[in-house]
Amino acid sequence: MNTNVNMLSDRVLLNNYLSGDRSAISELIERHSQRVRSYIGMMVRNDDIADDIFQETFIKAVKVIDEGRYTDSGKFLSWVLRIAHNRVLDHFRREKSSRQINETEAGYDMIGSLRLAEPNTEDDMIQGEIEQTIRELIDSLPDEQQEVVRLRYFSKLSFQEIADETEVSINTALGRMRYALINLRKMIKDRNIVLN
Repeated sequence: MNTNVNMLSDRVLLNNYLSGDRSAISELIERHSQRVRSYIGMMVRNDDIADDIFQETFIKAVKVIDEGRYTDSGKFLSWVLRIAHNRVLDHFRREKSSRQINETEAGYDMIGSLRLAEPNTEDDMIQGEIEQTIRELIDSLPDEQQEVVRLRYFSKLSFQEIADETEVSINTALGRMRYALINLRKMIKDRNIVLN
């Protein structure tokens, strides 16, 4: 039975759920849980908060489906990611009103791919300074540019997925990334920052 369920499309699972098969929604959530959880985690960089937002996201999704307000357009994952995105934005709005987000606290290794195989203490200190500098530069971008940088580099979304997620055209998403990179390069040059 389980192997058959894995072959079913999102649409079929949704229809099965609406027809009374309560296990179908669990299969649907499980199918997309890693992608959604990864997206939320990359955005908030705090496991406990990410877990809460992940649960809120699927509770909201199931509620909308149960109320008959979900229109199946064959893009279930994009729809759930949009709910997650809105929940993340709500979280940041709440945080911003109470205090400024400090990405250093989350310890997110933004450019971990540059790490050496066996870093020593000095390498770690330099790496930490570079990461902190990049975080600060990204934080100083306009909100729309920050968003596209985070979706592209942290969540590994394609530009089409970013366009769907942020409800803009793909050209707008590409344009925002272009301006973000121009702004980052300018800030790096203006501040004489060496990233190596």
